[in-house]
Amino acid sequence: MNSVSTTPPILVSSLDLARIEALLDQQPRFVGAHELRAELARAEIVDPAQMPADVVTMNSTARVVDVDAGEEHELTLAYPRDADGDPRKVSVFAPVGSAILGLRIGQAIQWPMPGGRERTLRIEAIRYQPEASGHLHR
Repeated sequence: MNSVSTTPPILVSSLDLARIEALLDQQPRFVGAHELRAELARAEIVDPAQMPADVVTMNSTARVVDVDAGEEHELTLAYPRDADGDPRKVSVFAPVGSAILGLRIGQAIQWPMPGGRERTLRIEAIRYQPEASGHLHR
């Protein structure tokens, strides 16, 4: 599947959902909160044990292509406390983090970035996904 959409279907684990919602309750006014809440509201929620291996979940490491810039990055989707300044770790509270949460390999999304720009991001591969590795409660 190689589709580009502003709102492709996404899957989010029930554990990730609960943790992200708790963080949103603690920090309701961060820039991008509205967009992240909208993503969570439209997500299909699945049990961590039922998560397909081709989905970007929290703590997954994925190869992401910025189609517009022609750049490829390996990113680990992290909770804000774990996004420690390492450029390969992206917080789910950051625009790119919200954008890739729940996407499958081959899916792309058009996502608003700071400064009014939009980027098309595509998931090329997933090098590590906690659920696929049996780390269901990481």
